Amino acid sequence: MKIFIVGGTGLLGSEAAKELIKRGHQVTSIALPPIPMGANLPAEMELTLGNYLTMSDEELRAKFTGAEGFIFAAGVDERVEGPAPIYDFYDKYNIKPLERMLKIAKESGVKHVVVLGSYFAYFERTRPDLHMAEEHPYIRSRVVQETMAMSYADDGKMNVAVLELPYIFGTQPGRKPVWVFLVEMVKKMKPATMWPKGGTTMVTVRQVGQAIAGALEKNVGGHAYPIGWYNMNWKQMLTLFHKYMGTPKKKIWTIPTAFFKMGMYSVVKDQKKRHIDGGLKMVEFTKVMTSELFIKPEQACIPLGVTPDDIEKAIAASVELSLDVLNKKTEVVAMKGE
Repeated sequence: MKIFIVGGTGLLGSEAAKELIKRGHQVTSIALPPIPMGANLPAEMELTLGNYLTMSDEELRAKFTGAEGFIFAAGVDERVEGPAPIYDFYDKYNIKPLERMLKIAKESGVKHVVVLGSYFAYFERTRPDLHMAEEHPYIRSRVVQETMAMSYADDGKMNVAVLELPYIFGTQPGRKPVWVFLVEMVKKMKPATMWPKGGTTMVTVRQVGQAIAGALEKNVGGHAYPIGWYNMNWKQMLTLFHKYMGTPKKKIWTIPTAFFKMGMYSVVKDQKKRHIDGGLKMVEFTKVMTSELFIKPEQACIPLGVTPDDIEKAIAASVELSLDVLNKKTEVVAMKGE
């Protein structure tokens, strides 16, 4: 199968390309420059560096020529801050571009589509008590993105899978890990790391590559797949962070939810001072942070052909590269908006 990827040089897009090529597929991609220094991209991937947002419909149609599969591994996440209303930023980079691409893909005869989304959309469905989409612009944008993508699913003509991705561990040389902010935060907490109750599901980047390939090959119709394999509470996860930050004996104090919420008020105050808006409303997000957002492998990973991996090794690599970034020992490419 010939597959076109938007974002094939990113952490997840490049992993998908490797897995698909290993399975015998032909992969082409367009991605923003620069290529991260040391990035291990598959030599077999036909790569064009450029901005798909500024390409004409005719140029994009040329990219879809002969393609049976399409993977959207682009966009921005909740780390981005900007002028209010921040939802407009997510609409610009996560929703409108995808809708345009899906329209052209369908017109071009693409049969199989995979969109990389967020597990917040899954928990918006299953945990209505958390009011995620209502309170958080980023989560609302992901729900809208997923609903829009599903509207293009047409049995027999185009199959659309949205992978609802959780915390992801693993690295790409030369690319800034998403975990730099947390490593820096933990590093500053002395004498102990203070964190609330709660926890999350997680996967490795290799498992995401398998999930993308599995969805492309197996999905029929329109389906959202909640991706998760390893479930940890925050204390379990932070214990591993401490280990690979070189402070294995550092204590972790589970603080009352009210204390954590008070700390989030200072974050909001700082945002207001800088005249910016966040995709997550941090005071309200306390409800989410202190919940256990767990997903079992059999819900989607196993049906898609995902296999077990070494999550501790992936966390170690993420933490160690984050430390190198903070200590200015390596040059990295940051995400859009940072």
